[in-house]
Amino acid sequence: MNAPTGSATGTVPAVGFVLDVPLIGAPEAAERVLDLWRADARLCELPDGRWLLLLPEPVRTRADLAPGLPLERTGHGASTGAPGPGPRSATVTADGRLVLTEGGATVTRIVGELPALDPADWLDPSGLTLHRPRPLGAAPTPEAPPVEDSVPAVARPDLRAAAGIGPSSERARRLTAETRSARGRRARRPSDRPSDRPSGGRTGSGAARWQTARPIALAPRHAVVVVVLLMVVPLLFVVLFGLGLLKNLEVDPGGIVYASIAAALAYGALFGRRAARDGGGATTGHAATAAPAPAGGTPAPRRARRPWLGDLLARLTLRTPAAHLLHQRHARYLRDLTRAFEQHRWDDALRDALPLADRERGDTAAGRPWFSLALPKRFAGQLRPTPHRVGPAAANAFSGRTVHQHLTELYRAAAERLERQGRFDEAAFVLADLLAAPAEAVALLDRHGRLTQAAELAEGRELAADLVVRLWWRSGDRARAVRTAHRRGAFATAVERLAATDPQAARELRAAWAEHCRAAGDRLGAVEAVWPDEALRPSVAADLRDAVALGGPTRGRALPHLLAMPQLFVLEAGPATRALARAVLDGDGDPNATGRSVLAATLARLPAADPATDRELATAAARAAVRGGGLGGGVAEHSLFDRLLARADPLTAADLPRPRPLPRPVGAARAYTAADRPGTLPVLDAVLLASGSVLVACGQAGARLLTPDGRTRAHWDTPTDRLVLADHGGGALLVTDHGPDLLGLAHLDLATRTVRPWTTLRARHLAPSYDGHRLIAAADGGIVVLDTTAPRPVAVWRELGGEERLLGGVARTAGSCAALVRSPSTARSPLTEVWRWDLPGWELRARPRVDDALPDLRFGTGRAAAPDPVVLASGSLLTVDPLPAGLLDPDGGITSEDRTVLRWTADLPEAELAVDGTAPLGPAVDGDHWALTVPTPDGTGLRAYAGTGPCSEPGPTVLVPNAAGDRIGVRHHAGAVTYWHRSGRVLATSADGTALLADLRVTVR
Repeated sequence: MNAPTGSATGTVPAVGFVLDVPLIGAPEAAERVLDLWRADARLCELPDGRWLLLLPEPVRTRADLAPGLPLERTGHGASTGAPGPGPRSATVTADGRLVLTEGGATVTRIVGELPALDPADWLDPSGLTLHRPRPLGAAPTPEAPPVEDSVPAVARPDLRAAAGIGPSSERARRLTAETRSARGRRARRPSDRPSDRPSGGRTGSGAARWQTARPIALAPRHAVVVVVLLMVVPLLFVVLFGLGLLKNLEVDPGGIVYASIAAALAYGALFGRRAARDGGGATTGHAATAAPAPAGGTPAPRRARRPWLGDLLARLTLRTPAAHLLHQRHARYLRDLTRAFEQHRWDDALRDALPLADRERGDTAAGRPWFSLALPKRFAGQLRPTPHRVGPAAANAFSGRTVHQHLTELYRAAAERLERQGRFDEAAFVLADLLAAPAEAVALLDRHGRLTQAAELAEGRELAADLVVRLWWRSGDRARAVRTAHRRGAFATAVERLAATDPQAARELRAAWAEHCRAAGDRLGAVEAVWPDEALRPSVAADLRDAVALGGPTRGRALPHLLAMPQLFVLEAGPATRALARAVLDGDGDPNATGRSVLAATLARLPAADPATDRELATAAARAAVRGGGLGGGVAEHSLFDRLLARADPLTAADLPRPRPLPRPVGAARAYTAADRPGTLPVLDAVLLASGSVLVACGQAGARLLTPDGRTRAHWDTPTDRLVLADHGGGALLVTDHGPDLLGLAHLDLATRTVRPWTTLRARHLAPSYDGHRLIAAADGGIVVLDTTAPRPVAVWRELGGEERLLGGVARTAGSCAALVRSPSTARSPLTEVWRWDLPGWELRARPRVDDALPDLRFGTGRAAAPDPVVLASGSLLTVDPLPAGLLDPDGGITSEDRTVLRWTADLPEAELAVDGTAPLGPAVDGDHWALTVPTPDGTGLRAYAGTGPCSEPGPTVLVPNAAGDRIGVRHHAGAVTYWHRSGRVLATSADGTALLADLRVTVR
């Protein structure tokens, strides 16, 4: 046995061995090498004929039974032991130097310069028979199970039915008429669309709504006739009469003017009613009944077209003698309504009552109310609270502030009396529908134990999210409370609101919040959910251990929480956790990538439970902050450092200077070059994680987790063509392409490194990231949001579909989502718009038109077909216009060389960028980050111009030599941008492009 003579007893952590081949012979040495061989191991030959075997991970071995001279690692922050006292020892330093001590002499070798040996050369396959496997048949195509639709229904509490109110009176139906929904063009302003639609924009076709009589709304051709009769003809006669051209006319010009006005009023009244009856009228009243949602889509609510002509006609009518009759009619209605309320004839009073506009909230937010001469009435069907406002209601021409104040006092007195009589449904009806005070109606129902009804009303009227969550939780529908809290981001506020009245229920909601985060793979989210409640902290110990296994900043945040738990030291796990935290603080490397700065900052906020451990780690954290130039930045950095000094060793604290920021790279973004040779495995997707590892999709070769230098940390055999990474970085979805619009999905837990198959899905496109719960997919011409924690695909939200069609894919970040949408229009050609939503609530914030940006690309004279435009998550439309040499450029000149122009058309001001080369494909996009690939001038490689959002100057460039065909992909995660190419090269930089974080070839090792 070739054992060392220096360390004759005990065990050592060996990172390799030096085998004395001249002594034991090559066959024996080869056998020992094969016994120890691991993936990513390395074998080199020393000048004296001995072999150096380097292992990827240390192994503990007895010194007297070792297969060779054990090799130990030394270096700052990485020492695993010291060389033995004997005459023979071998160590390797952190910078790759081999130090051999033998016979009192020390020899140093650079490991990277030693010749490599390949054990594969020792194999002789000459005596083996080669059998090639043959397929027995075509692989069966997996079947996609149907997507279960679980989109939440609109909450429509039927207060009228609960109150027992009968149908409208015959007199009310005779005085007024019903109004259908407007079929006009959809709203283009964000304020015209509700901020949080409980059902993805759907409203029932038969819902009962408060409405006024049908206003006059004309088709364009009829409007022209009315304008001519009302304005052009009278003005023409007045001008001609003033010029003296009508002196000999026997007809009185004034009579002609009055006749023209009367004809305009009659024509507008006649054809205006027809337009309204045909669906072209405006939506009026407190809200309107939406048209039925078409199959396969959930259209957005349409904007109410303002009946400007009816408004004008109503104002002109008030200046005629007919105004007196109208005044009498409305006064009689008001007297009868007041008498019904005063006599407590609740059935008649509530049926014929006039709903008031919410003046304090401002019904004019959607537009100034128009005048209407008709008496208000309610819908003939069932009366239900309106889930959202579509537009401004028609204001009665004779209902001024005095009448509004009178009705307000009348309704409030009725609500108080009804509540005293125990008629809570009628009282809530008065508050919610007549006074437009849904919050008061919810409070009334809550006081009297009507929790489910209160929750439905609060959700339908879009009250505060924390109130809705609290009501659903107290009503017993806890699953709906959790869904609502997730969709509207209201977990924290709901817990605080519930804690004020029911601490036990608040604790249970915290536990449900943590379980919700745990199901999404967000370990730190589960910890943050329960941490304010000390009684719940032990329940997240396993989550903290999993977070530590993820490494990087996640580990840096998890370790202080573990050390702050007294139970950790009781179970004797504290010393190991303390040693790990100390190793991170004393280690080298980038403070952000290793999590050192995050660990120090978290220790400043969260002291360890053990005083001695806290002092030791506070001292190490203060030193790390000085060495790394601070605690990661931020306005509270100085105060955090002062907290560390207050708990650190006094002598050390007295000698430590204040942290000074390290110099940062200044200037333009750099140009990077990937490895010059292709890898041996294809790369179809790749992303750099916060821990510094690189997750790579290799198609049929599965998925791999690699170190920044290309060594394999984990390998999964699941075929992976795309990656959908969770925002928190703790998990991902492995996507396999089974065919056109047929995708297989599997869950990957990066903490436990396990893969769990999930489902097969029919979808055209998937967003490249998700929040751990909700996956955004493009299917059936629209957007469907799937719950990935369910055992089978369940749709929890839908957008678009039906008349609106999704063009291309979906761009997403954690807080925003955008897509290119083709919408119907009243004109002959449809509209092309960029829709942008805020996540997770799916509030539509913008939908600018981009039609003008598309024809130039599609139908440019003499140009090649332009690549498809793409949308960024911020709502920008990025179009690409290739300009080959010799063609006309947009300025009218002749291009002397190949160029490509990038334009952002949905931003103000619009941006434009010209780059060298002609792009055959559109840019790759992830969120707001983009990369445009153009071939190099010599045609031997590809160059990607990258950037973030609209820009007028080029950002970092990435050159991939010896590559062709597919474009260079881009991914953004955890402050890093990853560029990859199918040829097996992956390169990652910081978000600003000034620092290189990873550069590797993906090979089989």
